[in-house]
Amino acid sequence: MGEFTDKAKGLGNQIAGNTKVAVADATDNPKLHVEGELQKAKGEIQKATGSVKGALGDKI
Repeated sequence: MGEFTDKAKGLGNQIAGNTKVAVADATDNPKLHVEGELQKAKGEIQKATGSVKGALGDKI
């Protein structure tokens, strides 16, 4: 995957994670809250991976 693909997938996971956290807080669902936090973290890692690929010219 390239830089922009990783960044886009990361942003998508962050948005989905934020949505899960909001729904979990509204419905008092701790399991869903944890899932949302994990998905947000996954998105942050994907965005960071995309940034590294961009800095190295997609050579990794």
